[in-house]
Amino acid sequence: MHRTGHWLGLDVHAVGEYKIDGEWRELEPGMVITVEPGIYIAPGNKEVAKKWRGIGIRIDDDVAVTKKSHQVLSKDVPKTIHDIEAIMAQASS
Repeated sequence: MHRTGHWLGLDVHAVGEYKIDGEWRELEPGMVITVEPGIYIAPGNKEVAKKWRGIGIRIDDDVAVTKKSHQVLSKDVPKTIHDIEAIMAQASS
């Protein structure tokens, strides 16, 4: 349904050109990308069990490219079932 991620900008989603002169652009320090693997199962997909039809799951991370490596900006965002359910329980109390 979507790629594994895209670039992020200050005011826009997916800012910038992915290719320059037909060649994939290399990442540069200061760029920020989102890494968002996901799975989406269409409601009409009869190749999977009915209980899975119409669901979608995606886990996002935002990553800044640095001079020597990278920095995961969203590293502290809860992602486990346990952590998310704890937040939901706390919000409902």
